[in-house]
Amino acid sequence: MLEVSNLSVRYGRHLALEDAALTAGEGEIVVVLGSNGAGKSTLIKAMAGLVRTEPGARVMLEGKPLHKLPAHRIVDAGLALVPEGRHLFGTLTVAENLMLGAFLPRTRDKADESMEKVFAVFPKLKERLAQVAGTMSGGEQQMVAIGRAMMTCPRLLLLDEPSLGLSPLLTSELFKALPSIAETGTSVLLVEQNSHQSLAIADRGYLIEKGVITGEGTAKELLESADVQKAYLGG
Repeated sequence: MLEVSNLSVRYGRHLALEDAALTAGEGEIVVVLGSNGAGKSTLIKAMAGLVRTEPGARVMLEGKPLHKLPAHRIVDAGLALVPEGRHLFGTLTVAENLMLGAFLPRTRDKADESMEKVFAVFPKLKERLAQVAGTMSGGEQQMVAIGRAMMTCPRLLLLDEPSLGLSPLLTSELFKALPSIAETGTSVLLVEQNSHQSLAIADRGYLIEKGVITGEGTAKELLESADVQKAYLGG
């Protein structure tokens, strides 16, 4: 479904991402692990069209080239990003935030159906539709942010540090919900520092260091790797 190759990004003279390559299959959960500053966020921002890539980069989604499209056209092609920090409209209600995700012509007629899919993943939101988003807890706001992205009817969902700032309990609740999104056929690619819980739900994973993807494998292989345990799992 997703094929990324030769993806490089420069910030001025600094090469933040170098020749990144990865894939994700339909309904697959793929995690990219790395420390702060490793290039994780740059990777998915580049895929979403939010930062300029170097010549030669290729991002293909279901055979469609995304690397030459502006960000809004990339969303229309089926790729949705949930950014770090959520970026909700804090003075709007949960319902209003969710409906903003159904702004595309191809998603407007499916809004009610999409909303029910959001409720199936995050039942709590159905009870909070009238609540102002800015008054919710961090974990609840993250659910709204993911729900808003789901309203775009994505084929691929990108999550940038979804557990950042959440309590262990809310982090656990959030990660338990992600497989149900993948079960609908939507692929999930997340970048995370929470290695234990992300690998527990992932099918495969990649390791990134200093802007370079240095390893990959199944989640089981990465969990059992001595190098990964030392660098990412505290082993």
